[in-house]
Amino acid sequence: MTDINEFIMNNEVTIRLSFFLGIFAVMAIWEFIAPRRALTVSKVVRWSNNLGLVFLNSFILRLLFPAAAVGMAAFASEQGWGFFNYYEVPTTIAIIASVVIMDFIIYLQHVMVHAVPVLWRLHRVHHADLDYDVTTGARFHPIEIILSMLIKFATILLLGPPVVAVVIFEVMLNATAMFNHSNVRLNLTLDKFLRLILVTPDMHRVHHSIEDDETNSNFGFSLPWWDRLFGTYRDQPRGGHENMTIGIRSFREPKMASWISGMLIMPFIGKLSGYTINRRQWNDRRDNDND
Repeated sequence: MTDINEFIMNNEVTIRLSFFLGIFAVMAIWEFIAPRRALTVSKVVRWSNNLGLVFLNSFILRLLFPAAAVGMAAFASEQGWGFFNYYEVPTTIAIIASVVIMDFIIYLQHVMVHAVPVLWRLHRVHHADLDYDVTTGARFHPIEIILSMLIKFATILLLGPPVVAVVIFEVMLNATAMFNHSNVRLNLTLDKFLRLILVTPDMHRVHHSIEDDETNSNFGFSLPWWDRLFGTYRDQPRGGHENMTIGIRSFREPKMASWISGMLIMPFIGKLSGYTINRRQWNDRRDNDND
C-alpha cells in the first residue's frame, strides 16, 4: 500500500488531468453527435469563459493548497488522525466507505449552498449558465471553490480516508460532474435504470431549471441515493427537458451570465434575499426573482 500511495503522490496531477481531459473529450464528442437540447448562446463564448474560469480556479487552488486533498490525506495518515487511521479497518472497506461518505458530504454541502442566502450568492454562478453542457459542471466561483476545498480538508481530517480513496473520489466527482452536466441524449430505458446507481444528465438537468421547486431538487453529483433518502428527488422537469428554461431569472443577460467578468462579480450584485431549501412549492409567478 505504501508503494501505491507513493505512486499516487508523485503522479496525482497527471492522473487527475488525464481523466479530466479524456472524459471531457468523450462528453464533448457525444454532445456533438447526440445533443439533448438545442443550445441558445454562442458555444464559443460560453466555452471560452467557462473554461477560463476553470483554469483560474485551478491556478488559485494550486497557489493556496499545493498539496491538495491527496496531500491532506497523506498528512492525516502520517499523524494518525481520522476514523480510518485510528481504527483498524480492512483496506477495501475503508476505501469504499470513504468514497461513499465523502460523496454524502458533497450532497450536504450542495444543499447548504442552496439553503444559506450568502452561500447561494456564490453558488448561483454555477446556476446562471444560460445553457447546460459539459463545461457547466466545472463552472464555479473561486470563493466557492476555496470553501469547498476547506470542507474537503475538514472531512479528510475527521474521516482519515486512504490516499487511494481520495484519488478515486476526486476522479469520480470530476468525471460524474462532466457526465451529468452534459447535453447528451440517453436512451430513456437506460436512463431509468442507470439513475439507480449514478446521477444521469436527465436527472441533474432538473436541478438547473429556472423554477424554484425544480432547482431545489436532485442535489446529488455522483451517487443518486441521497436525494431519494432525504426527499429531494424529482424524476422529470414539469415542462419536459426540451422545453425547460435553464438558469436564473435575475441573470438572463449573456454579458453577465456567460462572460467571466460577470461571473466573478455576480455574488456581489443585488439584494441579499432568501433562496432556501424550504422554497420547494411551485409558484407560477413569472416575476419571481430567485436571487
